[in-house]
Amino acid sequence: MSPIEQIIKNESVEDVVSYFALFRPAQAVDRMYGRHRQEIILNGELVNTYNSLFSDGVLASDEHGKTVKGPNWKAPQFITENKYS
Repeated sequence: MSPIEQIIKNESVEDVVSYFALFRPAQAVDRMYGRHRQEIILNGELVNTYNSLFSDGVLASDEHGKTVKGPNWKAPQFITENKYS
């Protein structure tokens, strides 16, 4: 199992999106879930999570529309612990 697949299957949608949205376009994150946890897309959780992260200040958009860390962003635990490296 690839590290990406492990992350998608084992970590919360909030943690995955708050990290990967910083350097992958939304379509790429969508494809990751489409491959490994399609139910997250089908039940609307992925879109709802994106919207919540922006409204909660975890993610923000810069002047060019790029997703950046919001004022309430914290590194997910799986990143700080190097869980999948």
